[in-house]
Amino acid sequence: MPLKIVKASDPITVEQITTCLYGPPGIGKTSLAFTANAPLLIDFDNGAHRAENRKDTVQVSQWSEVESITAEDLAPYQTVIVDTAGRALDVLTADLIRKDSKMKGRGGALSLQGYGALKTSFIGWLKLLHSLRKDVVLIAHMDEQRNGDEVIERLDVQGGSKGEIYKVADAMGRLLIAQGARWLNFNPTDTAFGKNPAQLQAMQIPHPEKDPAFLAGVITGIKSKLNEASEAAMAEQARVNELRESFQQLDSADAFTKKAKELSAAEPKIKGILNATAQAKGFVYDQKEKAFILRQPEAA
Repeated sequence: MPLKIVKASDPITVEQITTCLYGPPGIGKTSLAFTANAPLLIDFDNGAHRAENRKDTVQVSQWSEVESITAEDLAPYQTVIVDTAGRALDVLTADLIRKDSKMKGRGGALSLQGYGALKTSFIGWLKLLHSLRKDVVLIAHMDEQRNGDEVIERLDVQGGSKGEIYKVADAMGRLLIAQGARWLNFNPTDTAFGKNPAQLQAMQIPHPEKDPAFLAGVITGIKSKLNEASEAAMAEQARVNELRESFQQLDSADAFTKKAKELSAAEPKIKGILNATAQAKGFVYDQKEKAFILRQPEAA
């Protein structure tokens, strides 16, 4: 199969993203997730009944109940919420051990081989959800770790899969309480993870009754920002290509010198393209004369 190359001048449209939300117990992670666009909650924690604004839910006790999920199952929904990612991995772990005893290590935990299978299976399942054109929201509890007097906030997710969630998440925000209100913050700090591709400011979380589509708006905003970046990259590439073609029309040292003066305030990459084009046509820049001159033949 030929390599599918996306040219720098081609857009990369972001249609679905994975968002990870984490925070301490009782802060309203599930209630916030239910404000996503047309959500379906995969309830591994069996705690959806505690949400204030419960929507459609699948209560899961075994991995087999979700591993064969189909496009038809998800047709009415736009967002799949995994609540929680940590508990989903626990359920998947039990399934792997049940199917193959080699996955079981000492003390009932996964073997090294088992951890590899856990990571591969979970990430593969997330890719399946994306292939069905759904946004994914991963909910995770927060694990507090201490470094001296400092509290470090991390995801409460087992094994190497924690790192995979960090990698696969397009955006990662933590819920916190400050000034008597709940906040969602995508900015990373010295003591907490975060991913903020849209450069969003920390935002106060409204009650679901006041803004039942709050998270839907946040996710749409992140995708719009990512697509704006792609469009900006396309426009920049088109500008560079236009300049490169115009440089090819120059045919004398004086023409290159005049163009170099016009571009005296241009960025280094544009000046580099002009210089490379001039050299290809037999001209070099003379620093003393501040002008392009015809390259002299080397002595034999």
